[in-house]
Amino acid sequence: MTSEKKDIDRPLGRDNRPEKPGKRSRVFTTGRILLAFGAFAVLAVATAVSVRDRPFRTPSPVAVTEPVEKTVAEVQEPVGQDGASGAPSASITRLSESQSSENGVIVIRDPSALGQHPRLAHLPDRGLIEESENGPLPVRGVGGRRPFDVYARAWSGTRGARIAVIIGGMGLSQTTTQHAIEALRPEITLAFAPAGNSLGRWMQTARKAGHEVILQVPMEPFGYPSENPGRNTLTVAASPAQNLTRLRWALSRITNYTGVMNYMGARFTAESDSMRSIMEELGRRGLMYVDDGTSARSVAQDLALQEGVPFAASDALIDPTGNNRRPDRNRIRKKLDELERIARARGYAIGTGSAFDETIETVAEWAGEVTARGIELVPISAVAADPQPH
Repeated sequence: MTSEKKDIDRPLGRDNRPEKPGKRSRVFTTGRILLAFGAFAVLAVATAVSVRDRPFRTPSPVAVTEPVEKTVAEVQEPVGQDGASGAPSASITRLSESQSSENGVIVIRDPSALGQHPRLAHLPDRGLIEESENGPLPVRGVGGRRPFDVYARAWSGTRGARIAVIIGGMGLSQTTTQHAIEALRPEITLAFAPAGNSLGRWMQTARKAGHEVILQVPMEPFGYPSENPGRNTLTVAASPAQNLTRLRWALSRITNYTGVMNYMGARFTAESDSMRSIMEELGRRGLMYVDDGTSARSVAQDLALQEGVPFAASDALIDPTGNNRRPDRNRIRKKLDELERIARARGYAIGTGSAFDETIETVAEWAGEVTARGIELVPISAVAADPQPH
């Protein structure tokens, strides 16, 4: 009876022989191996998350669920804070009843998933392209993804004084374009002229170098056609359909740009009826509009905000040519000093210039010094007012 009781009480898989001194049970050995493997897996995942690339710019959240056709009616709530900048590290978006199921949907979104990886910045995002008879056109992607967000260059996201500088006329001179891309810091935004040559190649070169890119669109100035911005100029006399055809021709010339900027256009930008159809088109395609700031009569800002178009306006033309037709380096430097004063007073400033050798060299020299004075150089998208952050 005693023997039977001992057999019943004995643990399964073990005999009566005592363990040898110093020898551990196989069960404990296997358990420790599994525990160690689990700890290593957790450590590996945590390390990967901590060192992965994270853009400094705080972009709008992007859906990570299956997209639905929707109107913009979202309420965004921050989930976490980025320790460096205080910007939301993720957000929750509550979709409206028209956007979601009966009970509503809460989508957690990662801002770092929105923009392109720097190594892929020269490649167009196929989800943001509409093929046309003229060539590829920018368009919103599924979930409302915009070229404005995806092609934007990252920045620190801090609230210090910021300056954005745009240098236009890229593509018109092969030598000057190459010089600008190589000499200018990548924070400087480059604006391409649709009449330029080898634009696709130069766009890719600029993007590989880290520059944000926008597109210049020729618009009717006062004195047109004596003052002529070039081929397919948008004019007040043309019908909205004609102007849209001309605009789409310009838009198809390159890819990977965040928005457009007027080239000349003092008369056109002063006409609400003419500008409205252009802003509607830009809003539909998810593009920014930059006003070069040369006309006080421009109605671009009000229309852009009405149509959900991110908007920025230049504070200063940094390289006025005057009667000499070439800019003066001392005057350029004074204009850049003016931008610094504006940025310190308001928080940001925007300057525009053209691809003159004098401009490129002066801006390159200044850009190498300005950060030491506590000012951050940023792409133009970083200082644009966005009426539709989603």
